[in-house]
Amino acid sequence: MPKTFVQSTDDVVKFLTDQHNLIKDLFEEVFSASSDEAREAAFVELRQLLAVHETAEEMVVHPRARAVVADGEAIVEARLQEEHAAKEQLSKLESLDISSKEFITELEKFRDAVIDHADHEEREEFSELSREIDAAGLERMAKAVQAAEAIAPTRPPHPGVESAKLNFAVGPFASMLDRARDLIGSALK
Repeated sequence: MPKTFVQSTDDVVKFLTDQHNLIKDLFEEVFSASSDEAREAAFVELRQLLAVHETAEEMVVHPRARAVVADGEAIVEARLQEEHAAKEQLSKLESLDISSKEFITELEKFRDAVIDHADHEEREEFSELSREIDAAGLERMAKAVQAAEAIAPTRPPHPGVESAKLNFAVGPFASMLDRARDLIGSALK
């Protein structure tokens, strides 16, 4: 299971921003790994955190932003397009040899896209949610995000699964399968 722990759990914006920072740190762990095994372990952890984080945003944050943020529909659609592209990039990364130069080159592109996506979320979506929702509402959303992450699949869904409805429909079953695969994989190492 990925390190999803962050200090602030009483404000969804702070919680997700802290996770964005953790994601950036995990990218650096992958790049600075001293062995292929360490690189793979860091990459798996990064992939798992991205999977649960994006699923929770798709299930909780984006629907709320659509409802309360001015021009929320367009903002969320742009973020979903970025998420779709990132899932395609991640799928390509997963097919590469982790020790190859091509993996590092593609990972750099992926990191840049993920950081750009996070910056857009923080500027265009999260800041507006902070303005439109009171502290109690932000705390309720943080609890909902944490609950969504607890049941989210630990492997990124295929590109095209960027909606709350699809995540609610396939999320718990996929999560069960992913967590079983993760347990089996760790038992075999």
